[in-house]
This record gives sequence, C-alpha cells and structure tokens, in this order.
Amino acid sequence: MFRKLIIASAFAVSMTAGLAAPVAVAQAASAAYSAAETDIGTLLDNPETKAILEKHVPGMTTNPQIDMARPMTLKQVQTYEPEKFSDEVLAKIDADLAKLPAKK
Repeated sequence: MFRKLIIASAFAVSMTAGLAAPVAVAQAASAAYSAAETDIGTLLDNPETKAILEKHVPGMTTNPQIDMARPMTLKQVQTYEPEKFSDEVLAKIDADLAKLPAKK
C-alpha cells in the first residue's frame, strides 16, 4: 500500500513539474515589457511604453539625465529614487505594460 502511495506521489510530482514549465514560459511570453526586466532605453524607444512612463512618472522622459539611465531597469532606478519609483508606481507601470502586445 505504501509503495503504491509513493509511486502515485512520484507520478503526480512528475506530471506537475511537466506542466509548470509551459505555464512559466507562457507567463514570461505574456509580459512583453516589465519594470524589473526591460531596460529604460527600450521603454523610451517605443512610443507606447514611453507614454506609460510619462503617465506614471511625469517628466521622466524629458529629464536631461535620462540618457544615463537607459541601460538600467526601472527597478534598478528605484534604489536611487524610492519615492518616485515606489513599488506601487512600478506595479501600475507593469499593469499598463502588460496590456501591450508582445515585442517584435
């Protein structure tokens, strides 16, 4: 009886592991842009994502020092400007970014 339970448990775990990978890939594919992963330069170069940045952080896209931040992510910039780039602001940016179609 115990052996059957172990075999059934092992089978269930192996089936779950097999299903988890496609789910993770699908979630990653659905989020074309993110505050934690996409560099600011990429966000500035796309008119749609640039508008989202300007909506949530007014003046960011026209700041004379923005070019220095191009290789960084919004999450990285948060360490320098925690009030302006709070977790709440980044979550709102991510929510709007998630509505956009995938990057080409």
